[in-house]
Amino acid sequence: MLAVGDRPADFTLPDQDGTPVSWSSFRGKPVAVFFYPKALTPGCTTEACDFRDARAELEALGVAVIGMSADPVKKQKSFADKHALPYPLLSDTEHAVLAPWGVWGPKKLYGRTFDGITRASFLFDADGVVVAAWPKVKVAGHVDAVAAAARDLVNG
Repeated sequence: MLAVGDRPADFTLPDQDGTPVSWSSFRGKPVAVFFYPKALTPGCTTEACDFRDARAELEALGVAVIGMSADPVKKQKSFADKHALPYPLLSDTEHAVLAPWGVWGPKKLYGRTFDGITRASFLFDADGVVVAAWPKVKVAGHVDAVAAAARDLVNG
């Protein structure tokens, strides 16, 4: 999994509208990226809406927000529309980013093992370097922790 100090390679993935979004297009500003297992499920909805509700504060700090999962574009679009999510939701159905960033892999649930997404978040500085990482996110209070780290990053 990405760690503090890492700088991931550039990528391009479609957002909820099918528009290609390149990682390099975010250079020059801090970015919070959160990974969620499945759009339109309770925990993922709470997390996405928490980021939506904190967006004004994060934007005031100059921090962009990106959500990402393995859901197809159509499902990302439904998720964004249903919950008025105002930031890009990237679709990585081929795990081109999920796997190298270390958020895709074996998970266990009720004694069953399967491949899936680890709920994780990263805060990047304006140069695309990880400055904070949350490798196993608990939804409650998580966005507050991201906002605090963003304030620390921006305010020194």
